[in-house]
Amino acid sequence: MSIDISGLNAAELKELAVKIEKRAVAVEKETLQKALKEMRAIADKLGVAFEDVIAMHSGKGKKAATKSAAKYANPDDPTQTWTGRGRKPAWVKTALEAGKSIDDLTI
Repeated sequence: MSIDISGLNAAELKELAVKIEKRAVAVEKETLQKALKEMRAIADKLGVAFEDVIAMHSGKGKKAATKSAAKYANPDDPTQTWTGRGRKPAWVKTALEAGKSIDDLTI
């Protein structure tokens, strides 16, 4: 499909661009509606609630991650803390290299 736009002036091109954008939005909406209808049909065929499938993939129903409490603090700067999980912060490594034990850093 080829449309000759070479004879259009600036105003006509802008009007065409607006029409194209509106149509693109409409096509996108139609496609999403079609996909939704097909997904609901598949869920019904499998005997599951479509909302449950969506909830499973949207994070709903999952337990929210809780932040662990700090177990260790930098003796030189108590605002620097560490839970004991993940990589050791530089201040922990420095303290251990200086001869302190991990127990010395316990809160």
